[in-house]
Amino acid sequence: MGNVLVCWLGKTDIRASRGEVECGLGPIGQAARTRRFSEIFLLCDTDEDTIRGYLDWLKKITPARLRHRQVALTRPTHFGEIYEAAVAAVLDVQKRHGKQVRLTFHLSPGTPHMAAVWIILSKARFDAELIESSPEAGVQDAPVPFDITAQFVPDMMRRAERFRGRTRAEPPPMMMLADLMRRPDRRLEKLAEASASFEEPGFSRIVYNCDAMQRLMDRAERVARRSVSVLIEGESGTGKELLARHIHERSPRKNQPFQAINCGAIPPELVESELFGHQKGAFTGADKLRKGHFEQADGGTLFLDEIGELPLGAQVKILRVLQQGAVTRIGSSKEIPLDVRIIAATNRNLLDEVRAGRFRADLFYRLAVAIFKLPPIREREGDLELLVDAMLHRVNRESREDPGYVEKTLAVAARKLLLAHPWPGNVRELLNTLRRAAIWSDRDVIEIEDIQDALLPLDASGRSGILDRPLGSGFQLKDVISEVAHHYIQRALDQTNGNKSRAAELLGFKSYQTLSNWQKRHSPG
Repeated sequence: MGNVLVCWLGKTDIRASRGEVECGLGPIGQAARTRRFSEIFLLCDTDEDTIRGYLDWLKKITPARLRHRQVALTRPTHFGEIYEAAVAAVLDVQKRHGKQVRLTFHLSPGTPHMAAVWIILSKARFDAELIESSPEAGVQDAPVPFDITAQFVPDMMRRAERFRGRTRAEPPPMMMLADLMRRPDRRLEKLAEASASFEEPGFSRIVYNCDAMQRLMDRAERVARRSVSVLIEGESGTGKELLARHIHERSPRKNQPFQAINCGAIPPELVESELFGHQKGAFTGADKLRKGHFEQADGGTLFLDEIGELPLGAQVKILRVLQQGAVTRIGSSKEIPLDVRIIAATNRNLLDEVRAGRFRADLFYRLAVAIFKLPPIREREGDLELLVDAMLHRVNRESREDPGYVEKTLAVAARKLLLAHPWPGNVRELLNTLRRAAIWSDRDVIEIEDIQDALLPLDASGRSGILDRPLGSGFQLKDVISEVAHHYIQRALDQTNGNKSRAAELLGFKSYQTLSNWQKRHSPG
């Protein structure tokens, strides 16, 4: 029985066929080289000359029969058109090879919306294998991102069953699926976002479901199309650079440079050289011409992280560059015209910094055309469980090639502990905690003890976060009470070297038996 690969022809594949080294063989070329297919069926939303050039190149890589279908999409994110083209292609394959033919859908080529349709079709209509590929990891079987279809598809089918018997035109589940693709709801968009990194390894991937993040991302999409300056405020670890990259990748500048610089990491005496560049011989040690970050970002986006850390003198010069649209290197009097979009970020409240005289008001108002305030995890109701799954998936992908690494899952008690933690370091702290836990765990399941060893101790300010835990995401009041009880019981036992009678007195219990009962009732896990 033949194995037929069905997929869209993506931009990375076309670039690979033209010899761009950084693209390697491209997703399709990788799959064709490493797996055996009797036929490769390509859906192509591009011109015929480009398609023919790609097919001529692909013939040199694989002995598989090559077929293609040119599809004129209104836009590459139109679920209805993508769905209809994909279904027609698969039905064509089944008509020629029979319904028992082995099908493989490739998620990497094309847009995230195309990947989302393949996922839904593989779960709801066709029995197909899903694969993905990247230059780093090669071709792999693709897990459905965050198991979103476990909720999405069964619910769709249940709703479809309510209409069974009302029409003879098409089986109700398929009719409902077709209708849903033509009028996609938020869950389909979420599936597309979950699939967003398949085409380009560097694609920014922002995981969210809460209303606050939905509003923020909707506004980010609108701002991305404009070249206005953007200011992103948020606590450390909330994903400010990720949002900045997302805005850049959704903008008309997406094929131009994205230059990121941490302003707080630049020594004060090097700020001007780093930002604006210098001529050869401009100062001691300037042994060659150097373009600054503004020049390197010309045509694209310059991301100034922690801009609140810049000294006032540097702020004046940045303001001048923004006002004049030109930069002057140190040691030169020549102005170099620039076309740069500025996205700045800070973990401070810049208006407070302005009032305190530490940040220039004129620069603030120049930057603050569009302001985004990224919420911390504790304010993102319902997002923490999604983030835990996404970060664990990332840890598994990062560690896959490490010697002896076994892919990890989370024990129920370990997950509950993660969901109960206040996460003062936000998403960055969550990711690093899971990285440590994966190292401490020598089995395929991360247990509660691994998480306990991986969590960083909370300081006094962090412990007050117990009053600010996000509701939802598996929040259980009894677990919070147990955490507090366990903490104080352990402190009392440590202070009394394990003497339960003395520990009971410190805790206000009448006897050590009461302490023992509390220990049993509130032990972790």
